[in-house]
Amino acid sequence: MNAEPRTLHTRAEDELAAMFRSERGRLPGGAGIWREQAFARFDRAGLPHRRVEAWKYTDLRALLRSVPPLSGEASRTQLGAFLRADRLHGVERARIVVVNGLFRPDLSDLSEVDGVEAESLADLIARDPHAVGRLFGDNADAVLALNAALLEGGVVVTVARDANPALPIEIAHVAAVDQPAAIFQRDIVSIGENASARFIDTCFGPPEIAYQRNAATELDLAAGARIVWARLQEEGDEAVHLASFGARLGRDAALDHVAVSSGAGLSRWQGFIRIEGQGARAGFFGATMLSGGQHADLALVVHHASEHTQSRELFKNVADGEAVGAFQGRIVVEAGAQKTDAKMMTQALILSDSAQFAQKPELEIFADDVQCGHGATAGQIDETMLFYLMARGIPRAEAEQLLIEAFLADAIDAVGEGAIAAAMRGVVAAWLAKRRPA
Repeated sequence: MNAEPRTLHTRAEDELAAMFRSERGRLPGGAGIWREQAFARFDRAGLPHRRVEAWKYTDLRALLRSVPPLSGEASRTQLGAFLRADRLHGVERARIVVVNGLFRPDLSDLSEVDGVEAESLADLIARDPHAVGRLFGDNADAVLALNAALLEGGVVVTVARDANPALPIEIAHVAAVDQPAAIFQRDIVSIGENASARFIDTCFGPPEIAYQRNAATELDLAAGARIVWARLQEEGDEAVHLASFGARLGRDAALDHVAVSSGAGLSRWQGFIRIEGQGARAGFFGATMLSGGQHADLALVVHHASEHTQSRELFKNVADGEAVGAFQGRIVVEAGAQKTDAKMMTQALILSDSAQFAQKPELEIFADDVQCGHGATAGQIDETMLFYLMARGIPRAEAEQLLIEAFLADAIDAVGEGAIAAAMRGVVAAWLAKRRPA
């Protein structure tokens, strides 16, 4: 007699299924077919685990033990402390505020920038339920499917054709919670032809609350658009941060993306990039700082789908204490994408005997006239350079700090935006100030 195989679910997967059944009717767009299909994709796959190659270094099925209830709208009391803290002190900017996944026009201010509009994702879903997920296509990632199934909201940002806003635009994602809660959100950003803009994507929340955020961003660049996208992840120490970023570049478009990450007990950032137009260029740069028992995973896939395109990737990673980190990067040059110029480098600085950082850059090339390369390095602080600084009277702790700052600076300064880079260097300095040298 043959028995039917039985699928075993983890506690977290059961809680997510119960959450979907109870909450889908009140979410934007209601229990639409697109939500049902998204949750079905997640339910078939379950939480990613180490046998899923893209999640090889982050077994979410084992690491995510339970899922708290959806956060809902924040109260005035919950908001107060978070809105008083300025994560980008000294950077003059316009601001779009998203609290617990919900766009808050009453807290946002775009009055100083022309050609930029923002609206709630819920309003877009009401007009066009299938607008969500267009840039991710049929991507089978389970975390993205879960985001689509349970998203509570987010913001839709449109930059008009030929617009050139004078100020950077911060999209501030605030977790204003006083007890464990789950946040599912998605931002959709469309850049018109020949427009130029700078965005600062910030994520932060309370330090001692075990909240969870599943966030996705869809960025569409029309022909000739020029975008700088700076990302600052400073979630609370107990937080789980899962972020997905999808971008599509049209002809002659340019995207420079720089990310500084120092928060969350468990974090994963994954990027899915399609360079579709001839002459388009993308640069991805990252500075990741880990300490204590933090676990962080970065994964990036860049598809070159047209001729004469370029990409550069540089990721600098620092691991201290008993932290565990990983970087997986893949450049795919599709058939016919001749004259592609693509280079990827990832480097890790290990500051303790217990820290770990895995690195796995890859190339998949289906064209024969390209210039592509990738590399990875890992090591400890150079004792010769450390001795050189200490011999000139610099205390060991300060000397180590200078060397770590210099190591990370290449990635932070790569986009050439002075005020934004200065703010991000401030985050690095704050992380280093809390570090206790060996």
